[in-house]
Amino acid sequence: MEKHTKLLIFILAFGVFGVLNTEMGVIGILPLLAEHYGISVTRAGLFVSLFALVVAITGPVLPVLFSGINRKKVMLISLGVFVVGTVFSIFATNFNIALVARIIPAFFHPIYCSLALTIAATAEDEKEARKAITIIVMGVSAGMVLGVPITTFIASMASIEMALLFPAALNAVAFLLTLFLVPSMPVAGKTSYGKQLSVLKRPVTWLSIFTIIFLTAAVAGTNSFTSEYLTSVTQVSGKTLSLVLFLFGAASIVGNLLAGNFLTKSAIKTAIIFPIVMALIFIVWFFVGELLVPMAIIMIIFGILFSIQNNLNQYWITSAAPEAPEFANGLFVSGSNWGISIGTAVGGLFITGIGIEYIVWGGILFLVLSLVTILLRGYISKPAKKLS
Repeated sequence: MEKHTKLLIFILAFGVFGVLNTEMGVIGILPLLAEHYGISVTRAGLFVSLFALVVAITGPVLPVLFSGINRKKVMLISLGVFVVGTVFSIFATNFNIALVARIIPAFFHPIYCSLALTIAATAEDEKEARKAITIIVMGVSAGMVLGVPITTFIASMASIEMALLFPAALNAVAFLLTLFLVPSMPVAGKTSYGKQLSVLKRPVTWLSIFTIIFLTAAVAGTNSFTSEYLTSVTQVSGKTLSLVLFLFGAASIVGNLLAGNFLTKSAIKTAIIFPIVMALIFIVWFFVGELLVPMAIIMIIFGILFSIQNNLNQYWITSAAPEAPEFANGLFVSGSNWGISIGTAVGGLFITGIGIEYIVWGGILFLVLSLVTILLRGYISKPAKKLS
């Protein structure tokens, strides 16, 4: 990978990390936000749920609409909106105003993330392109995994305002790096809107979308309640809990590195094996959930699989629609957010219905569904040899 390309990919990955921190970071401080605005924790949860809903709905559309504009301009507009919106929400004393200020950047979330993945995929060599995409997805995974503990830590050591300022600062740095170090990137040979949207006529595209939703729901539905599970079932707290979650986060970085190799060598085998391995881990999790050391090991494996899943999802949809990269990456972002919302909702039902110790069985249910859609895609695509 050439030096200037490496720099561009780093800037994009850093930007994605900031964007995902903005979305996910507030999860850990919802009780503090509820107290700050004098509202219920459920209402404060709109900071997360409405953000995810906007991303899920606009994900397939907005990247396509912005696909013909100079890519540097799109990057700067997106990051600029994130900075202004986040800073404005910090100083808003009214919850509804703060919510609007936070939701507006959500419209630009799929635009920036889709663009970053599309640029990464433009490397001439397929192996280098996969490596670049892996780095971008690493930014996604790191933002999802590290955003919560970092924001929570800052809030506990300083204040809510400082905690919210952290993602704003990340986005501001990404904006400046883009402004001064990224060259103008006009779009050449733009694919028409009609051609991009036409990929929705294919069953393989819809099977890929459902696979993303099911796989994300399986992992996110469990991951969203991991801290609560470790506290109530494994009986860990304080520094021990932080250490276990740190191991999970560190392992996710390793998972990104492994994912690129797996997908390059055999994407189909990786797709088929993943839900089976993940289900086995969940089953073991269920039986050793009360034991600290086995659960620490489980968290390490879970962290690795968490990142592999993100990479697999991105590959699965873009390989189904290679001629419409912006649209496909938008579908990846949208499907992932639908998966997070659905998985978290179903996980909550399992907790209230039969107890948090059964949370992994919701994940297993979605993994079975994902395996069905993966095998169906393989079956209908085999004659055309569309899969690699």
